[in-house]
Amino acid sequence: MAAEGRVLVHFDSERVSVFRSRSGELELLKREQLAFDGSLAHEALAERVGEFCASLKEFHEVVDHTGTRLYATGAFQQLPQPNAAALVNSVFVDTGLYFNIVGPELQRFYLETGMSACGSNDMMEGLIRREFRKAVVCGSFQQSLGYIEDTVARLRERGTEVLSPRSTRIKPETAGTDFILFDYQDLLKNERDTWRHKCVHMDAFRQADAVVVCNPGGLVGKGTIFELGFMAALSKRVIFTEEPQGVSVLFPCEVGLGA
Repeated sequence: MAAEGRVLVHFDSERVSVFRSRSGELELLKREQLAFDGSLAHEALAERVGEFCASLKEFHEVVDHTGTRLYATGAFQQLPQPNAAALVNSVFVDTGLYFNIVGPELQRFYLETGMSACGSNDMMEGLIRREFRKAVVCGSFQQSLGYIEDTVARLRERGTEVLSPRSTRIKPETAGTDFILFDYQDLLKNERDTWRHKCVHMDAFRQADAVVVCNPGGLVGKGTIFELGFMAALSKRVIFTEEPQGVSVLFPCEVGLGA
């Protein structure tokens, strides 16, 4: 995938654009007039999206959630939340891909970023330069702290604000315990107080453009699986750093950082 680059698809109200992103450069591969009516049932919209995605094998041998990214604006932004969630689920079931409906505020951010960086009024130019304004990073702090630190650093290098964890410096007295705390967190009052810290971490999902799940080797821990349910309830965009293993229910997600 690294050699071929990632295929990015932008669905708007009247057209679909296909790009290849490689080494920070964006190449337009295809642009097709294709109108989407937001009044259609989510099944009909998903069918149209799926039909188009089937044609992407022209540009990438394997069309999957690692090498292909879908973004939608225009009429899709006007869908009521239950309809939008149903569409995301239907596209996932039909194609295995996550249908990322970009909110108007985030779209404006991409447009401004692209215009500032290269004078382009195509939001995809901004997206490949800075995909997230804010993100949350999850994973096993006991087993994968170094990996998580590298991921947080990588996001911050690209200008992303990491809402949680705000720091990865461990409180010395919690090192090696079952519940690690960082230097900005206060110590536990009792064993039930772990729930308060968990809730503060998960509440940050609401403000994030995406939740990045660090799962080296594919392993997803029990604590993270618990958090995934909350992410799904919020219809939050979820990106695993590696292909997840041991997840009993497949759900809409992406694999691999970087557009």
